[in-house]
Amino acid sequence: MLFKFKPEIPSSEITDEKLYNNRRQFLKVGAMATIGGSLLPSSVLAAGRAAFFKGPDDLTPYEVVTSYNNFYEFGTGKDEPKKNATRFKTDPWKVSVEGEVEKPQVWDLDELIDGLATQEKVYRHRCVEGWSMVVPWNGFPLKDLITRLKPTAKAKFVEFTTLHDSRRMPGQLSPVLQWPYVEALRLDEAMNPLTLMVTGVYGKKLPPQNGAPIRLIIPWKYGFKGGKSIVKIRFTEKQPRTTWNIAIPREYGFYANVNPKVDHPRWTQAKERRLGEFTRRDTLMFNGYTAEVEKLYAGMDLRKNY
Repeated sequence: MLFKFKPEIPSSEITDEKLYNNRRQFLKVGAMATIGGSLLPSSVLAAGRAAFFKGPDDLTPYEVVTSYNNFYEFGTGKDEPKKNATRFKTDPWKVSVEGEVEKPQVWDLDELIDGLATQEKVYRHRCVEGWSMVVPWNGFPLKDLITRLKPTAKAKFVEFTTLHDSRRMPGQLSPVLQWPYVEALRLDEAMNPLTLMVTGVYGKKLPPQNGAPIRLIIPWKYGFKGGKSIVKIRFTEKQPRTTWNIAIPREYGFYANVNPKVDHPRWTQAKERRLGEFTRRDTLMFNGYTAEVEKLYAGMDLRKNY
């Protein structure tokens, strides 16, 4: 994985202080937040200071990141999650660890992630509808958590399940999807250093509409792969069935890698629009992370395994 650092950044390029003044307060775990560096291939982040990306990779404003969301558990409209999640309580929170793992058990979230080093990673985040954001997520590599959980030699996949509670998540009263929401990765994808378990954004605690208290980000895949408000992690030998693949298998494959050469059946994937912009730009293979992840799919037909 390539980390790029810029030794000196003009003050004019530093993100507004109001967006970062809570950087070291966003987690209950004991570790202090540290800057892991920009993972955008064409951008940089200075250690200890947040760079505001100029040109093609400007950071998407916090207000947009937290108010334009896909989270059907709180409604199908992009503005509904923020409106409908205002009373969503995430403390206490428990996560069940199951399947091909050395010690299946139910964890308190704070205990599960205690001591895992936190860092900030700035990712290009893309959704299948053709819009994208550039988001500074706070969290830790999923591989660090997997190492702690000690899956068995039979584990080939890892599955993530979202909370199913229609009293707290009113969107689950709708039959638009099969609940609870389930997503999964191959174990080697989960162990890639880019795959992040997220607990915050812009140095602040993760809001409910963004998947609090803990969610998944896989930056070379479409956004629907990132399960939110996770309550179960299950290691399996066989490939799990996943929510969107169950709902519309012709349109949503298990892998969901960003691939501009494979169109969605109802629209092209060759172009994307960054939120806040009017022009569209070329979509990059693997969302711009080819060097970091293409080896995971060596020899695979990426049109068949979409």
